[in-house]
Amino acid sequence: MAPEDFAVDEISVLPPEHADGKYVVARVWHRNWEANRLVRRLGSNLHVSRAKIGFAGTKDGRSVATQLMSFDATIEAVNSLTIPDVRVTDAYRARRMIQIGDLIGNRFRIRVAELDTSVDIAESCRLVKERLDAAGGFPNFFGPQRFGSVRPITHLIGKDMVGGDLQAAVMRYVANPLDEESDANDARRVLQETGDFERAFREFPQKLTFERMLIGHMKDRPGDYKGALKTLPRNLLMMFVHAYQSYLFNRILSQRIREGLPLGEPVVGDLVLPLTKTGVPDHDTAIPVTTDNLEKARRNCREGKAFVSGLIYGSESVYSSGRMGEIERAVIETEGLKGSDFEIIGLREASSKGTRREILAPYKDLKVEVGQDDVVFSFALNKGCYATGLLREFMKAEITKY
Repeated sequence: MAPEDFAVDEISVLPPEHADGKYVVARVWHRNWEANRLVRRLGSNLHVSRAKIGFAGTKDGRSVATQLMSFDATIEAVNSLTIPDVRVTDAYRARRMIQIGDLIGNRFRIRVAELDTSVDIAESCRLVKERLDAAGGFPNFFGPQRFGSVRPITHLIGKDMVGGDLQAAVMRYVANPLDEESDANDARRVLQETGDFERAFREFPQKLTFERMLIGHMKDRPGDYKGALKTLPRNLLMMFVHAYQSYLFNRILSQRIREGLPLGEPVVGDLVLPLTKTGVPDHDTAIPVTTDNLEKARRNCREGKAFVSGLIYGSESVYSSGRMGEIERAVIETEGLKGSDFEIIGLREASSKGTRREILAPYKDLKVEVGQDDVVFSFALNKGCYATGLLREFMKAEITKY
C-alpha cells in the first residue's frame, strides 16, 4: 500500500489567535512520517526540544496526513521549515500549545486494492453499509496499530511497566527478536543473550533511534532502567501503558459481544456517555443506567446523544454495575491488577487514572466508491476511533484477500 492510499485529515480544535501569543500554531502536511520521528526532525530543524512541539493526535506513519501542531518557536522559523515530504501552512500565533486530545476527529480517504473478483464487491459493500447504518456504527475496538504494526509488543511493554518490572520493559523493547523484523533480529538476539549494551550500541541499526537511546543510556548507566525509559518521548511512554489499557478494553468489548449484549443500546447497570459541546462522547462523565432512566438512556443512544461505554482501567477507574460490571471486573481480575498499579513510581508521565470509552463507534459521511480494481472509502470518525475498525467490517465480508 502506498502512503497516498491512506489519507487522513484532522478535524481540529483551533486555539484562538493572539498577536502576542508565545506559541505558533500551524497545519502540518506530512507523507510517510512516523509521529515521533517527525517531531524529532521538526525539533532539530527549529533547534528546540521535543517538549516544545505539541500535537493533538498520532497519525498512521504510512499515510498522507494533515494535522494541527504547535511550536514554541518564532513564526519566521516555523514558516521557513524545509523538510522532505513535510509542508507547513496557515501559521499564526496563539497563547497555548496544542495538547494530546485537542481534536474532534479525523476524516479519512482510503483505497483498497487486490480485490477478490469472485465476489460481487458492490453488492457486498451495499449490504455491509446498510447493516452498519442500521446499527449506528461499528464495534469500537482499538486497531492493531495500537499494539505495534511490525513488532506487536507495545501493550506487553505497558504490562511490564504496570507490573513494576522496568528491566523487562526495557529488554522487551530493545531485545526480544521477532520474526516480523528480520533486519534487526541478529542485534536484538545478541543483546537478549549477552546483555552487552556496549556491543549493542555498535551493532544496532541507526534507524532504530529510540532503541539506541535506551541502549546508550544503559551503556553509560548500567542498571538504570527507569532512567533509560525516561529518555524516551513522553507520548511514547504514555503509549505503552495506553496500549495495555487498550488490550484490556478490547477483551471487555469482545466478551460483551460474545454474550450478545447490545452495543448501541444500554442495559441496566451500563454507564453511558453524553456528548460534549463539540459533539463527541464525554469520556469524563458517565451516567449510570437504572430501571428508572433506562428508557430515556435508550432513546438518547438511539438518537446519537449518548453512548454505552466500556472500561479503560486505571488508578481511579469506576466499574459499571450489572452484567457489564461483572465482565469488566473479570477481565481485570484475570490480569491480577489493582488500580494503584497504574501509578507508576518514578514515571509519572506514564501513569494513568483511567477513563471510559464508547463501545460503538459512530461515523459520518461514509461513501464507498467501487471501481474496476479497487474500492475507495471516505468517512469521518470521532477522535480515538480507528479507521481499520470500520474497514474490518467490510474486509471480513471478503472484499479483499489478506
